[in-house]
Amino acid sequence: MTAAATSDVNVGKPAGTLAGNVVRFVRVLRHAGLPVGPDKVLDALRALQAVGLERRDDFYFALNAVLVNRHEHQVIFDQAFQLFWRDPDQAAQKLQSLLEQLGGGLRKPDAGRQAVSPRLAHALWPGAARPPTANEALPPELTLDASLTLSGRELLQQRDFAAMTPEELQQATRLVAGMRMRLPQIATRRSRPRAHGGRIDLRNTMRQMMKSGEDLIELRHRAARLRPPTLVILCDISGSMDSYTRMLLHFIHAVTNDRSRVHSFLFGTRLSNITRALRDRDVDVALTRVSRQVQDWAGGTRIGACLHEFNQRWARRLLGQGAIVLLISDGLDSDAADELAQEMARLKRSCRSLVWLNPLLRYEHFEARPAGIRAMLPHVDRFLPVHNLESLAQLGSLLSQIDGGRRERTSHQGH
Repeated sequence: MTAAATSDVNVGKPAGTLAGNVVRFVRVLRHAGLPVGPDKVLDALRALQAVGLERRDDFYFALNAVLVNRHEHQVIFDQAFQLFWRDPDQAAQKLQSLLEQLGGGLRKPDAGRQAVSPRLAHALWPGAARPPTANEALPPELTLDASLTLSGRELLQQRDFAAMTPEELQQATRLVAGMRMRLPQIATRRSRPRAHGGRIDLRNTMRQMMKSGEDLIELRHRAARLRPPTLVILCDISGSMDSYTRMLLHFIHAVTNDRSRVHSFLFGTRLSNITRALRDRDVDVALTRVSRQVQDWAGGTRIGACLHEFNQRWARRLLGQGAIVLLISDGLDSDAADELAQEMARLKRSCRSLVWLNPLLRYEHFEARPAGIRAMLPHVDRFLPVHNLESLAQLGSLLSQIDGGRRERTSHQGH
């Protein structure tokens, strides 16, 4: 326990006392996304008074019991506790993990090392170009400037993900978390009673006629039930997509937690199903699980082979009910174009609509010269850019316009 943690619990003492440090610690947790308010500070101080300060374990569990209400917040709390209260055994190791993560984006962590949440990093060291080293002191006030003016928001909407600064990426991830994907309503095989329109329900009409015994009765109707289609996302994580991967994963996480029947896959040299990992509502915990599961970050690209595996293993069970497929890739493939064209054609036949999102469309004079792009284009229904917040926002509007009653029949729309 630190020296500050050995003083008496007294709310009226200055920030250097235990009470002041508890206030700052709760502020860090709040900036990191935990729902803790001023009332939690008083509860935490009362809990510490009850358990005493002789044992570090008692100190930890007292704060944990008061400040953590949901399972997904446990990871953030544990990391914040170790860093803020300066565990001498783990502080240096976690700070090094933090430096690696902020400097190189999302990567698979080393064995036995848990990456520090970027959200927590910004809460602890707001506005800093890098977090402090193990020998540097924490800033006296832990505040996070979340202001975003209208003009700044407009500029951020149009800025390319690859050109964003760390501060802009942080603001962009908050905006992405609030995005909602609007999908068309499609007719299912099941039906429901309807007052007017639809087809005549002869069974219910005859049943009503037998009950009433009247010669003239009102016809009963039924109509097909409507529901959004299954959404399948196939995202390229090869080296050429590395500048966009992390922001796209934040977008996929937001979509996955906004609606049901969303299935997400990553591919580079192999195909990885990350649907279950993204179900955690805490984005940092979810992406940490993804980074541990996926082995081929920022490597080569074998789009044809990965699509072949998807078509063999997953297409029948996921695409059988009019699914919409989002294929996110720059189309730069190292496999033979003939195999890629064959797998794209098979994928197109299996889904309602195949939408290709390509960051290369950010270039005004884009031309489909690479063999992989030429092989893929004839089989897509919509060909759209995905390089900034504006393109992600427009995607939801375009998807909602997909015909809910039939498959798409047009190609190469959107560019």
